Amino acid sequence: MNLRFSTLLLSFVALSSPALAAPVVKDNLDPGFGAQGQVEIIARIPQPDPSGIAVIDGRLFLTFPKHDGDHTGPVLGEWKNNQLVPFPSTAAQKSLISPHGMTADSSGKLWIIDDGKIKGHAIPEGGAKIVGFDPRTGEQIASVPLKEALRPGSHMNDLRIDLTHGTKGTAYVTDSSFDGHPALVVVDLASGRQRRVLENTVSILPDHGYQTVLDGRVLHMDTQKPAFPASGADGLTLSADSTRLYYAPLASRRLYSLPTDRLADFSVTSDELAHLVTDEGEKGAADGLATDPWNRIYTTAADHDAVFRRNTDGSFDLIAADPRFVWPDGIFANAHYVYVVLGQWSRLPLFHNGQDLRRPPYLIARMPIAPPAAN
Repeated sequence: MNLRFSTLLLSFVALSSPALAAPVVKDNLDPGFGAQGQVEIIARIPQPDPSGIAVIDGRLFLTFPKHDGDHTGPVLGEWKNNQLVPFPSTAAQKSLISPHGMTADSSGKLWIIDDGKIKGHAIPEGGAKIVGFDPRTGEQIASVPLKEALRPGSHMNDLRIDLTHGTKGTAYVTDSSFDGHPALVVVDLASGRQRRVLENTVSILPDHGYQTVLDGRVLHMDTQKPAFPASGADGLTLSADSTRLYYAPLASRRLYSLPTDRLADFSVTSDELAHLVTDEGEKGAADGLATDPWNRIYTTAADHDAVFRRNTDGSFDLIAADPRFVWPDGIFANAHYVYVVLGQWSRLPLFHNGQDLRRPPYLIARMPIAPPAAN
């Protein structure tokens, strides 16, 4: 018997003999397996489906848009004593149509972008608007209609408020577009002056051939037969000092940024801005973006059921991964927590041959964060 055959025979015996077989693995301790991070579910909302989120002085505010389906519930609400309360009042809901993105400015005021869209209906004149509230009094402090910057197919998605430019601040809005013409929208809140920039440029458009994995399905972006939420410019967030605006298309893994002193300057043309865009590199798939007081950026990651953090050196941390994170959408960060809406938008009837696969309640989660460690 030659040496090579003897070695093969011994290997076969070792594998086939119960006495010599490797021990059965009963516990998978792989750090990439199962839920990770500290996740607390702070709200369970039976109806309707939430999207935007902001937390001010411990109060949780949410938006409930109608562009994917009309509903009879409040479109702007506060989660209070385990129930949804219309904010600032039931009567005030009449002036709002479909609030989507939400944010808090650096002075603690609450802002929403009302996309003005109810599914199956055109956007009425004055329906798309930027609205501000003082959360302490419920007083409406601003309502700026979108006119020149609006297109018939616009989908005004999210916003951030920059109080360092303009006498009353400058709003930056992502128009994700329902008809394939995404853009950034810039609005001077004092005068209402507004414009679209970067329309149909690389940093605004979805990536050609974008692929994702959702609910165990390998999916490709197809504008003719959509299989998951996929569009252009969507999430955005300001740096902690408001000097840069970060943004990303929904169907893209790139993060981009612009200097706000140039973006807020209406004399700088869109073509000039296109040359000022910085490609900040990979950030994974992300719907929402948020910044903490230490200038770290949090991103949702629907294809990982997770929330990531981009540190100031460009490195990333996994904050939490959880099977309950079905399409994490709106996200908000402060000095203590990062909050996320689990909107289940990938399970809309549009993406499943008319079958609604969403399963209420819709969850709101938070995860603790801490200041960066000292070097």
